[in-house]
Amino acid sequence: MAQARPSLQELIRQRSRAGFVGRSAERAAFRANFGTEPDDERHRFRFHVHGNAGIGKSFLLRELEQIARERGALTAYVDEGAGSVPEAMAEISRQFAAQGRRLKELDRLLAAHRERRHEAELAALDVLDTQPEEAGPSTGGRMVARAGVVAAGMVPVVGPLAGMLDAEQLAHVADRLRASLVARFRNHEDLQLVLAPEQVLTPVLLRELSDTDAPWIALFLDTYERTGPYLDPWLHETMTTDRHGGVPATTVVATAGRTPLDPSRWGGLADFVTDLPLTPFTETETRGLLAARGVTAEPVVEEVLRLTGGLPVLVSTLAESHPTDPGAVGDPSATAVDRFLKWEENHPARRAAALACALPRWLDGDVFRAAVDCPREELEPLYAWLRGMPFVSERGGGRLRYHDVVRAPMLRAERRRSPRGWAERQRSLARTFREWREEAGRDVADPWADDTWRDLRQAEAYHLLCAGVREALPQALRDFVHACGAGQVMAVRWARVLVDAGHDADVRAVAEWGTELTAELDAEGITAALGLLLRRAVLDAPTQARARLLRGDELRGEGAYAQARTEYDRAVALDPELAVAYRNRSGIRGDLGDPDGAIADLDRAVALEPDNAWYIALRGEHQRIAGRDAEAVRDLTEALRLDPALGFAWASRGATHERAGDPDAALADLGRALDLDPDYAWAYARRARVWRALGEPHRQLADLDRALTLSPDWPWARCERGDALRAAGRDEEAVADLDVALALDPAYTSAHASRGASLTRLGRHAEALADLDRALEMRPGYAWALCRRAVLHAVTGRWEEARADVERVRELNSETLERLSDSDRAVLAPALAG
Repeated sequence: MAQARPSLQELIRQRSRAGFVGRSAERAAFRANFGTEPDDERHRFRFHVHGNAGIGKSFLLRELEQIARERGALTAYVDEGAGSVPEAMAEISRQFAAQGRRLKELDRLLAAHRERRHEAELAALDVLDTQPEEAGPSTGGRMVARAGVVAAGMVPVVGPLAGMLDAEQLAHVADRLRASLVARFRNHEDLQLVLAPEQVLTPVLLRELSDTDAPWIALFLDTYERTGPYLDPWLHETMTTDRHGGVPATTVVATAGRTPLDPSRWGGLADFVTDLPLTPFTETETRGLLAARGVTAEPVVEEVLRLTGGLPVLVSTLAESHPTDPGAVGDPSATAVDRFLKWEENHPARRAAALACALPRWLDGDVFRAAVDCPREELEPLYAWLRGMPFVSERGGGRLRYHDVVRAPMLRAERRRSPRGWAERQRSLARTFREWREEAGRDVADPWADDTWRDLRQAEAYHLLCAGVREALPQALRDFVHACGAGQVMAVRWARVLVDAGHDADVRAVAEWGTELTAELDAEGITAALGLLLRRAVLDAPTQARARLLRGDELRGEGAYAQARTEYDRAVALDPELAVAYRNRSGIRGDLGDPDGAIADLDRAVALEPDNAWYIALRGEHQRIAGRDAEAVRDLTEALRLDPALGFAWASRGATHERAGDPDAALADLGRALDLDPDYAWAYARRARVWRALGEPHRQLADLDRALTLSPDWPWARCERGDALRAAGRDEEAVADLDVALALDPAYTSAHASRGASLTRLGRHAEALADLDRALEMRPGYAWALCRRAVLHAVTGRWEEARADVERVRELNSETLERLSDSDRAVLAPALAG
């Protein structure tokens, strides 16, 4: 059914919506875009509004959103309240649901992402504390394996791997890291949700957008100068590649920021992007807006022209007050805000409320009531009035924010008018936020993991800094260290608190700290920001210890293990009771080939926290890695007594039983781990080894199939299945799996050897020799590979080389020869005879 045409009155109302006189060309271009089909060369998929602060970018973006809704579009508006790509998706989903279009699968995955987000930093460490196989690739192989894992996006790496450490240091970590990530985070989707969530979430978002029946989908991304650094690369990849799936052709994206789009990213897409630069209103445009609001008296219009310079946010604010008399010009040093608020002199409560509510960085009804001093019955009418002012906009989570162009001069005016009063009101707001924070944290085990608590803590710190409280800056810097523990996004937000407080209260030291920390975070991340704090020696000893610990964690994530070890050493020297520092250092010691040191550190961690099941389980796993099966079983059993749901401990104990030759106990424990988590890939891979020992190849392959379904980019499991297929005589399939393993890890020693064995049986002798030579180049004492090469030499008639390889095996491990199959023994008979 065709839509009814709008009435003349409706058209007039649409055209005269407040605040958009003078933007008719921009609105017309956007509106016309909905009149062209997506395959029409005139159609544009991206609009970018840009210009200086106060130029009206947000107002125009909101108007464009309204135009899109009039055309039946499903819309979402996102600003800097979303600090990451997942948070932006969550806001899109929330707004779509409010319009009757729920993105159910995306909501489910976002909930899972939020549940695991706090585990991310621990996971990045804990996954390095396990080892899926007792023997693995050589040093070179493991280095490349580490690079392969990084390339697959399975670990959070802040800086480049190259040059950070030598191959010998890397040799002890890569294989352990690959499988342990799977063990800790259960399946591939969990890994990606924690470490690269947009890789999981974006395809789901696109699929659900494709299923919507709305004629158009329109996304509006504001404050792009702040959100662009993380949203722009994602948006470009999503819109210009099919890496995450297809974007519905009916999707239009509009962004608004202070600068034009990055030409290196969007410069070649002029046929798909419309650039909308904004300049101040001309005098004609300003007069038109004022006239539309009933402001026509020439002296008043001239005063508005003088005060605003054509900035739309100021013009709209003055027009909202419907002034009829400019009054006296007043003190020429008075701010523009003082001047345009004078038209509220007949409403002193409004003026007072507007100024009082400029103090908080954000508003809701509760903050409004805390900031405004007026009779109770006046609160709601005043709040309704303030919400309708053009300089107040609603941001993420229903919070209100003043436009910077208006808020900044209001703050200056209030600070200069009454410095003591300013400080007291800031302290009062800090007390209010502290009370709310204490209430929010009452039943929270780790408040730094709670979004509400952190927001209130930031607000409290901001007002204490603005009030000039002596201890506020040292406390804010200590809090910044804790914020770093919550991740890069939270660290950036905390640095922003310092920037804002320093500028708003005109405190140079605070602003400089915020600016420097922000610069370090932008350039080199948390490692550099914490390094700045530590170099300046502004932290007390306990906070220094925590900063060293967190910096060690970041360095470890970057691959700088020796530097991380130094930071952990300094952390425990500063705070010998910091159990987590010992726990984290144990991982580094294990990585660097010091199992005794790793266990000693975990002894100390357990002594400090004797009921911590995870610490005890990690010690058990390190005992297993060191080959101390009895001690491993003891620790893992104790961990399970404390936490019977600790799947990691069940799986590790099962692996210990498997190596000790107790298949029944191994199957029981690994089965329990899989009962707790049916998607535990590492447990399937370990159980496959039990089935191999029991002579159950079908079950072995079934478990390896399941492990690789859950974690297809796991080289160790690929190699295990390649070996199993080779043992079953399925050499073509074995080579296919080993090809994948070596694509993921080009220097995986045992994969080269195994592929060489299968290629020998397939008659591809030249390729087989290359693989076996490569394996022995990386591990010269690899007896099994020497046996396989001896067989290859015998098959191709190179008996001298075959005898040399057999003699070398006798020197290294003669038992390897005793385990040869009858067919191999027959082929090698002349060489074995000497």
